[in-house]
Amino acid sequence: MSFGYGDVFDAVADAVQPDDPAIFCDGDRYTWGQFTAASNALARSFLAAGLKPGAKVAQYMRNSAGYPLVFVAAMKARLAPVNVNYRYGPDELAYLIDNSDAEIVVFDADYADNARALKSRMPGVKLWVCAGARINGFDFLDDLATGDGSKLDIKRSPDDMFLLYTGGTTGMPKGVMWPGNVWWDVLGPGRAAQLGLEPPATLEALQVQIRRNEGRMPIYVAPPLMHGTGMFTGFGALSKGAPIVITRSARFDAPSALDAMTLFQTGGMAIVGDAFAKPLLDALRGEPGRYNVRSMRTITSSGMMWSPETKQGLFEFMPDVILYDSFGASEATGLGASITTREMKADEARFDAPNTVVVRADDFTPIPPGSEEVGLVAKWGNLPLGYYKDPEKTARTYVEINGIRHLISGDHAMVESDGRIKLLGRGSHCINSGGEKIYPEEVEESLKSHPKVVDALVFGMPDDRFGQSVAAVVSLEPGTQAAPADLIEHVRSRLSHYKAPRRLQVVANVPRAPNGKPDYPLAKELFAAASA
Repeated sequence: MSFGYGDVFDAVADAVQPDDPAIFCDGDRYTWGQFTAASNALARSFLAAGLKPGAKVAQYMRNSAGYPLVFVAAMKARLAPVNVNYRYGPDELAYLIDNSDAEIVVFDADYADNARALKSRMPGVKLWVCAGARINGFDFLDDLATGDGSKLDIKRSPDDMFLLYTGGTTGMPKGVMWPGNVWWDVLGPGRAAQLGLEPPATLEALQVQIRRNEGRMPIYVAPPLMHGTGMFTGFGALSKGAPIVITRSARFDAPSALDAMTLFQTGGMAIVGDAFAKPLLDALRGEPGRYNVRSMRTITSSGMMWSPETKQGLFEFMPDVILYDSFGASEATGLGASITTREMKADEARFDAPNTVVVRADDFTPIPPGSEEVGLVAKWGNLPLGYYKDPEKTARTYVEINGIRHLISGDHAMVESDGRIKLLGRGSHCINSGGEKIYPEEVEESLKSHPKVVDALVFGMPDDRFGQSVAAVVSLEPGTQAAPADLIEHVRSRLSHYKAPRRLQVVANVPRAPNGKPDYPLAKELFAAASA
């Protein structure tokens, strides 16, 4: 491969019709002609600011048409996009902008106060750009995206990269350096395979598929584009010439999403587990005549397990859909996949993972299938370059096993007798109760299998006798009640008794970030307040 990700979008632009839709956002429609011209003009504006190849462009933005515009313009200009979690406070923002060496910051007008406060602290930033409104003291995104919209005459490289910052579980955010060719090596062929298409081997083959209108059904991207699941799915779809459907709202609203899916007859969707899937199913069951989602062909969930009961329920309304559990991380894609169709019995995910093994933590030797021994997930192939400006953490995370570079993901798992991987959870959240290791995700899935439970988070709380005891917060279906003792007994009926919560509190809403990731610190605060 001798081209960069910006070249992929040049090829897409030559294959689509200018009036074909590229982005639907809250009633607005952006065509490929508009998107191509604006991203080319914006790339020229970025270069006019004096940036050199590899300079960083931080995106402090929620979902909007502007998010992919900035990302693609940066890649066309051989600059490195940097995702910014818009929930961060001033100190976290300052750290990320400084740590990434950002020379351009593009921010939504809603965050203008934070941007103004940061501007004097960030002397390395050459250009501050406001999206959505014209505000004194900042450049306006629409102005920079207006001008010469012709294709840039620029030689790009497959090594042109972007940074995907992950908050992780401890410490400050860390920037994972992804080469731009990941979109070709992983997402383009991966999406083609999901849709039963032949993965394109060249840009010309990609253009042939686009002109045949293959795999171009609209994709609803529910998570934020600044999150890995939303980013990989959204830009993977755009790379195939497929339009994406997004909303500016910072919160997932299932009825609004289903209205859009009905209107645009979407064929695919990205979600993050039950945090998105359960509200979808509740809305479909609540107003079955309002929505028509029978056009759905794929739903991909990553970042959080989703329950068999929810999967089975979705088939009532999407009979031809294929449900993908995608096991991935900011540090690697494609760690494993689990596929469920209507003809199959929905089950808790067990991952097929041809490029993934489970190894012992002390010497990285593979764990034999069926041994019930717990180890760490290790994956090879299509890996990032490492962590930006952190060679020590890179060396700890990306290790050589038998001469091949692997990611050690930090996830604990077992290998079942058939070779499939049973994911247990992150070691950083593992509960040690009287010497027994308990993985919160396993207990959470058991709680969520209860018909009245909407969501659950499980964590360890200090215990004088056992060191830690298992605690949980759960939210229930509206209008229902369930005694904590009954919910605890439900877990005991499915798992070993020592894994069941000793204490459980029902709360109005289980705390999660907009991308569906659990907020364990806040969950512990809610638990303590309810216990008091």
